[in-house]
Amino acid sequence: MTTTAPSAHAVVPASPTDRLLTASLLAGPLLSLAADATYAVRGWSDPAGGVLHVLGAIAYGWVALRVAGWLPARSRLAAALVLTGLVGMAGNVAYGFEAIHGSLGDTPLVDQPGAAGLIKPLGLVFPLCLALVAAALLRLDRRWQGGLVLLAAVAWPVAHIADLAVPAVAINVVLVVAVGSLVWTPPVRG
Repeated sequence: MTTTAPSAHAVVPASPTDRLLTASLLAGPLLSLAADATYAVRGWSDPAGGVLHVLGAIAYGWVALRVAGWLPARSRLAAALVLTGLVGMAGNVAYGFEAIHGSLGDTPLVDQPGAAGLIKPLGLVFPLCLALVAAALLRLDRRWQGGLVLLAAVAWPVAHIADLAVPAVAINVVLVVAVGSLVWTPPVRG
C-alpha cells in the first residue's frame, strides 16, 4: 500500500473568517467612497451618507485585521494594526453617527465641550491606522499599494477635517484601487 504525503503547495481553502476579511478589502473602500460621494452631493450631514460612513468604517476595521493577519504572528506592527484598527474604527463610526445626528438638526458633538470631545482623538486614530496599513504593505512587498495608502493616510485628515468633498472622494478612489487590488494579489502570509 502506498501513501502519499500532502503536497507542500496544496491549496488550503479559505475559512469563512478569511473570506470575510478579504471581502472587506473591497467593502471598506467602496462603502467609504460611496459615503463621501454622497456627502459631496448632499452635504456632510446627510443621513444616507452617515449610514454608508458607519458601514464603511466597520469594514475598515476588518481591513486592519486582514492586513495584520498577513504579518508574522510575533510582529509588533500587527499588534499596532489591531489596536489602531479597532480604535480607529470606533472613531470613524462615531463620525458616521455624527452625520446622522446632524441630519436630525442636533448640535454636532465636535462642537460640544467635555466628554463629547472624545470623538476628535478617536477619529484621528483612523488615518493613523491607514499609515500603519501602509507600513505593513511596504513590509509585505506591496510597494505601490503601500505608497498609495500612505498618501491617503496623510491626506485623509486634511480633507475630512476641512470638509473638502472633492479631495475626500479622490482619496477614497485611491484607497479603492490600492486596498481593493489586494483581493487579487494578496501578500504571502507571514
